Amino acid sequence: MKRQVILDAGPLVALIDRNDRFHNWAKQEWSQLEHPLLTCEAVITESCFLVKTVYGGQAGILSLFRKGVIKIAFRLEDELREIDELMQRYQSVPMSLADACLVRMAELNPASEILTLDSDFLIYRKLGSQPEVLNVNKKVVKIATIML
Repeated sequence: MKRQVILDAGPLVALIDRNDRFHNWAKQEWSQLEHPLLTCEAVITESCFLVKTVYGGQAGILSLFRKGVIKIAFRLEDELREIDELMQRYQSVPMSLADACLVRMAELNPASEILTLDSDFLIYRKLGSQPEVLNVNKKVVKIATIML
């Protein structure tokens, strides 16, 4: 069974921004992933902010929704208590709202992996477990797979 992929901002920005150092990796990775990729509104907000100076960047992100490539699959309102607990637990990192939402999404979807470029996901734990980290690019790109 294929794992469901939960999308962080880094790979999304890298896909949209041709000048991003991970752009080629992102294009290759996206072509191999089963769609839709799940994400949350906090990741979309962060991504749109990061590509605000990229011509057509924000429109590119929104077009991925229309094409069914990415899908919002999280309601912050429903998970607010758990998100608050995660952000308190990792306040020394600190954990962003987007990261907390992604970790919570992984907790709710046990057979999932988080596609990220963020090394903070090497620290975060889903329900106390250790993540399996796969090095998919010999440089620094990592997929943090948060498993039970």
